[in-house]
Amino acid sequence: MRFSNKKVLVTGAAGGMGHVITRMLRDEGAAVAVADFKCNGLSAEVALPGDLLDQAYTDDLPNAAAKALGGLDIIINNAGVITRGPVTDTSDRDWDLSVGVNVEAPFRICRAGIPILAEGGGGAIVNLASCWGVHPGPNHAVYCMTKAAIASLTQCMGRDHAQQGVRINAVCPNEVDTPMLRSGFEKRGFDPETAIYELGNTVPLGRVAKPDDIADVVLFLASDAARYMCGALVEVNGGKSVA
Repeated sequence: MRFSNKKVLVTGAAGGMGHVITRMLRDEGAAVAVADFKCNGLSAEVALPGDLLDQAYTDDLPNAAAKALGGLDIIINNAGVITRGPVTDTSDRDWDLSVGVNVEAPFRICRAGIPILAEGGGGAIVNLASCWGVHPGPNHAVYCMTKAAIASLTQCMGRDHAQQGVRINAVCPNEVDTPMLRSGFEKRGFDPETAIYELGNTVPLGRVAKPDDIADVVLFLASDAARYMCGALVEVNGGKSVA
């Protein structure tokens, strides 16, 4: 029970990754506040539905979680969106959504959450970046840019706030078998099952990651087992480099 008596905020909790992260945290004793556009049906102590593009909502989210849970020890910035294509195919809406959810929301949540964690004696923040932010690939210009931004922000914050007892790290997955990945294949006219099977053949470990493969690393970074890690970018890619 690594997270017994720990209070945790998880964003993007209704998605494939967020749902698994939340379940695993609760299984190990954490009290969890979940944040997503819709929190219907999510199993957690506290639901804080809202739009991550709403600045007032994200600015207040850590405080709202701390107030509802009776404190706050860990923040998991899991929410994210993928915009595919080169810059020339990117609409203003694509830009606003990608920057708003992938960069501005975690920035605002960290800015508001770090003082709360520090005042409580310290804590941990885990951001979800991407291998594509560390090693940019083709035809995902805005996605790569936003994930590079959150990776860099994590490194800066990790150094700036370590003396306050706040450890800030990021997990950088490659492809993960989530509804977001499957819907992306469908939009491009591919059968998701076939596409994921074929994609798995390009991974040295022989398969695409499942959400729990990534969630295990998220929980490690949030736990005391990672007590000497700050500003780290942990790639979880099955041995596959970005195409």
